[in-house]
Formats: sequence, C-alpha cells, structure tokens
Amino acid sequence: MIILGINAYHGDSSACLVKDGKLIAAAEEERFRRIKHWAGFPSESIRYCLAEAGVDLAAVEHAAINSDPGANFWRKAWFTVTHRPDPRLILNRLANRRRRLSVEDQLQKEFPQQRFVGHVYRVEHHLAHLASAFLVAPFDEALAVSVDGFGDFASAAWGVGRGTQINVDGKVYFPHSLGIFYQAMTQYLGFPHYGDEYKVMGLAPYGEPRYLDQMRRIVKLQGDGTFRLDLSYFRHHSEMVEYTWDNGSPVVGRLYTPVLEDLLGPARAGEEPLTQKHKDLARSVQAMYEEAFFHLLNNLHARNGIDSLALAGGCAMNSVANGKIYRHTPIRRVYIQSAAGDAGGAIGAAMALWHQLQAGQRGPVMNHAYWGPQYSDDQIGAVLDAGKEAINHRGCRVNRIADESELCRVAATAVAEGKVVGWFQGRMEWGPRALGNRSILGDPRRADMKDILNLKIKRRESFRPFAPSILREAVPAWFETDDDVPFMMEVFQIRQEKRAQVPAVTHVDGSGRLQTVHRDTNPRYYRLIEAFAEQTGVPMVLNTSFNENEPVVCRPEEALDCFLRTRMDVLILGNWMLVRDSANG
Repeated sequence: MIILGINAYHGDSSACLVKDGKLIAAAEEERFRRIKHWAGFPSESIRYCLAEAGVDLAAVEHAAINSDPGANFWRKAWFTVTHRPDPRLILNRLANRRRRLSVEDQLQKEFPQQRFVGHVYRVEHHLAHLASAFLVAPFDEALAVSVDGFGDFASAAWGVGRGTQINVDGKVYFPHSLGIFYQAMTQYLGFPHYGDEYKVMGLAPYGEPRYLDQMRRIVKLQGDGTFRLDLSYFRHHSEMVEYTWDNGSPVVGRLYTPVLEDLLGPARAGEEPLTQKHKDLARSVQAMYEEAFFHLLNNLHARNGIDSLALAGGCAMNSVANGKIYRHTPIRRVYIQSAAGDAGGAIGAAMALWHQLQAGQRGPVMNHAYWGPQYSDDQIGAVLDAGKEAINHRGCRVNRIADESELCRVAATAVAEGKVVGWFQGRMEWGPRALGNRSILGDPRRADMKDILNLKIKRRESFRPFAPSILREAVPAWFETDDDVPFMMEVFQIRQEKRAQVPAVTHVDGSGRLQTVHRDTNPRYYRLIEAFAEQTGVPMVLNTSFNENEPVVCRPEEALDCFLRTRMDVLILGNWMLVRDSANG
C-alpha cells in the first residue's frame, strides 16, 4: 500500500511517501522552490517522493493531508456566535477551507500526464502532529503532546499513545495559543518574519526575566494544566490579520494590539539597536513559555503516570525548553522527530492513515533524518565539469578522493586548521536542521570561529549560537545531561570544565544545541568527527546549515554556487574536494 502524506497551505509545505508502513522519502517544498518556509501545494516535494519510490501518481492508493476543515466545527460555530469577529476574518477562513478541500484538483493540475485514482483522507491537524511523533518513536507507550500556533481551530492537543493507537484526551482551542503568544512577542521585539522565533530563543540568554510578571498578565495558567491568553493584547481573534499561505514565503500580519505597548513600552523597530531591555524581554518571553509548557507536562504526568514523551508541533522546535524537560518534570524519555513543525504533519497524516487502514504492529522507529534527494559521484562530477570556468576563475583546485578514511582525515585536518568546510553528502535531511549531510563545518575550539563564519558566509545576528555535532558516546563527558539528541532538538548545558575548550559552540549561558552522531545512521559524518577527535582530542565539530540567507542547499549545483559566491575555504561534495586558493579568498 502506497500513501502520499501532504502538508499543504501551511508554512513549510512538504510531502512524504510511505509504502507498507515504511517511510521511503520526505522533503520540504522550500528546498526545491528556494524560498524559505514556502507555503502552498507541495508539488515538487510530491514529484521527488514519487521519483524516489519509482512510481507515478497512479500507483498511490491514498493521499493523507494534515488538515481537516470539518474538525471542531461546533467550537468554530460557537466562537463565531459569541465573539462576532471581523467578517473579513470569517471570509478568509472560508477561502482557506475551500483551498484545502481541493487536493484532488491540485494533484490533477500539477500532474496532468498522470491520473490519481486513490482516495484523499483529511487528518485533523493536531492528530497528525501527535502521530508524527508517537508512531515513529521508540516507545510503545508515551504521553503524546502537540503545541503550536493554530491548526483546525486548536493550538494544542495531548493524550496517550499505546501501540498503534493515540487517544486524544484534551485540547486548547482558538483563540488561546502559546505559539501565538511567542510569535506576537517575536514581532514586538522587531523580528517580523515567519519563523523568526528562534532569534528570540537565541537572544534570551543575554537577558534576565525582569518582565516575567508582565508576561503572566498575558498568559494565564489554569488549574487543569492548560493556559489562556488575555485577549486584550492580541488581534488574531477579532480583527483581520493578514495571513498569506499561497505560493511563497508565509506572511503573518501584526498579532498584538496597542495594549501590549501600554504594558511593555514601544515595540522595537526592525533596525533599532538591541538594548538590554530587549534582551530581558526575550528572556521573559522564553521563561513564560517554559512555565506554561512545564505546567502542562507536569499536569499530564500527574494524571497518567507515564514518563515517556512524544512531542510535536511548531513549539516543539523550542530546543531550549525541550532541553530542560528532565530538570523541570518527572519525564525521563523524550522523542522529537526532525521535522516537529508543520512539515512533519505530512508524515503524521500518512502514518495515522496507515495504522487506521492496516491494523498491526508499529512501523520502524525514525532514528535518522536522511529522507531527501541524493546525488551520485558521477552526477556531482558533471556539475563540477559544467562549472569548470567559474571554479578556475576563483582559483579553486579540484580533487577526487575515493578512499573514505582518507577523505574524512583530510576534511578533519581542514577543520582543525581553522578552515570553513562545506560538507555535502548522501540524502538531504528532513526538517530544518542540517545534520551532517548538508552542513558547513568549523572548529569548535576557536573562539573566533563564529565571527569567521559570519564574515565569510552567514552574515547573521551576532547573538545567535552555533551548534556542535558530537559522537554519541562522548556526550556524558562533555554535557551535563546524557541523552540521545539525533535531530538537534534539545539544548543541554556543556560541562563547566569543558566550555573553554569549545568556545565556538558554547552559548553565553554555557549551553549547546547538540546533535548526537551515530556510526550506524551516518557513518561518513561519524568518521569525520572521529578523525577530528584523533587529531585534536575534541569529539565534536561546529555544524551549521549549508546556506547563505536561503533554504538549505538541496542539489550539488546549489552547494557549488554557495561555495563560489562566499568565502568558504573547502567544499566536499561526495568524494569530490574543492580547495580555494587563499590568495583568491
């Protein structure tokens, strides 16, 4: 049985293909369209998934989309009657509903030479989130929790997963939302773009939670573990806030009202310098989110007594909070898949449908994120041949190293010498993190490596940290918490005595957003880090995404273009190695 999973008309549109309960391929549309967080119908992701599986659309028996416009209907009706929102808001929601009902038409339009004869199933948004975590987790029983902005008129859902079943026990409905709270505060702090919340998370350690009392006036914790917003600070429930989800980067209009500025003072303009007040506000926002998040988890644990957690939803991308779960709750095992946000709903919808139609044992655990396109050495060689003139013009030497041990040794030496190395290998990662196949690597021992990366390539805010990729078995010696974090979804404290050795990946609060690397899931990346450890005594490298203010590179052409237009020192594509002449840097 072949199931196509789809996340459409949300940010990070995506698709996956599941065959007989096993994931075959998954990718986000932004990687093909080259527009960050691309929203719309993921036709190119679908095209890739079909090609990877070696089938056409006619072979797909079912399509599952992570949205059910009919879900929570009576809640929607009651809200409309009791709150009387702006009529334009209602019309906008109806237009979205019509779009999401047209999956069959969209498939026919995008694939005119193929015929889809299967059935389309609509899986409620948060059930898809819950399924995207629990049904691929290494747990037979776990608390399943989804927290995000909104989807199908709810912002959070939770329950218990056992075997192949998820029983949803509760939800938080529109207009109350931790995701909206964090997004509104992100806008207030002068970061207006969709997905900018990670900037607030990175800024927070530079401040103190001096405004936590004010935050508690905005977010009210409830006795049952849930939360409510003081709606006087928000516009999304009553006014026509701009939302654009069609064929491009998502746009979300201003979510907060002037009442928020009455409480906290004027909002920061985008180009206004960051002051200590802004840093303190960021810390207070993060602290409020954590307070509400742990309040929910502790309540769920008290009710169910289960110490395993499968977590999903856009708020599950808050790696700082995730890394504190063990310290602030009785939960002892956590699983968060690599695409925890809306992109992951494609897998959740497909897996939920598979288990609905084909009752049986749980499918394989998703223990790696390498589900995207890959390219052979011959294909990469052809790209290099086509770009020979530009490569020569930049003074770059090209060499092919067939022996993997030698390739990893040479790459590790380059990193240890302080060079910035582009590393393009195997199948592209699923989810927003670069996890060793579409990565830029640096030496974590160099205090100036952050400045070097920003100068040569990244050009991003100086307060944002870089992450370490570390051999799994080395974690307890370097971090205060010993856990497996294969998808870079948790931030742990680096041991006090180790921080001075790896300043490039140690944030201002002593933390690091680690990726644990396993020999069996990414052997080449493991061997590179192992070679670096043999040369330096440090079992980790600095790992950042292979991009320059764009989506992470997908194809070798994009990797080569990024290398040539920046000041990256070395590029390794498969077995091919390009070294830039220092005089031409």
